[in-house]
Amino acid sequence: MESKTGFFFSERGQGVTVWFLGTRMQLRANGDHTNGSFGLIEQVLPPGFSPPVHVHHGEDEAFYLLEGEASFTCGDETVHAHPGTLIFFPRGIPHWFRITGDQQARLIQFNFPAGLENFFIEAGEVCEDSKPHPITQEGIEKMLHTAIKYQIEILGPPPQ
Repeated sequence: MESKTGFFFSERGQGVTVWFLGTRMQLRANGDHTNGSFGLIEQVLPPGFSPPVHVHHGEDEAFYLLEGEASFTCGDETVHAHPGTLIFFPRGIPHWFRITGDQQARLIQFNFPAGLENFFIEAGEVCEDSKPHPITQEGIEKMLHTAIKYQIEILGPPPQ
């Protein structure tokens, strides 16, 4: 919620819900809320999920793992993360991550500056339910097309 002074807060469960490549995202803060400084997204990701290897040319990303296990790769460096791990991906470097183990993961994603949250709205499916929405070929094609607009370079599927 935003006050008259520009002070902003968002409680758990608030924000636009987007399904993107089989993951549920709650867009908790956008550039309108933060004077363009950052966007914040809470994600719930199924076991085994991994985005394609990609490069952001317009923003840096940071992730804070709240629940579950994951590996994060930036360039040729990989970190095996557990709850409480913070990961920072600078723009211009190829990166990706994978949810490891048999449990879903929950994480917070920060984007500096704001704007990337709009990519997920355009490339995903805005909805209010929590029923899983599977990855479809149409969703992948929509993501690939929209990525160009947001200066995201998709390099290919993540390594097995």
